[in-house]
Amino acid sequence: MSTDDPERLLAEALRAQATRAPADTSQVGYGLLSGSEFGAITPPAPASESTTRLDDPAKQIPAWLILLLSLVLGLAAGAVVGLVTLL
Repeated sequence: MSTDDPERLLAEALRAQATRAPADTSQVGYGLLSGSEFGAITPPAPASESTTRLDDPAKQIPAWLILLLSLVLGLAAGAVVGLVTLL
């Protein structure tokens, strides 16, 4: 094995970097953009402020609308097929 082996050089560089790494990593957070993992930087919201949650509008499409759409599409497809058969 030569001394210029890329795998060996990479392994030695990683070992050297690992020996210089700090042992205590308790301050490392998840890297959130809001910085919420650091209590000293982002203070918690005051407990006296009350918040209200707005009701979410219904996100489900009503069944009658789906049936109406399928009826209109069926009629349109039938009209196209009927027109093509007449030609």
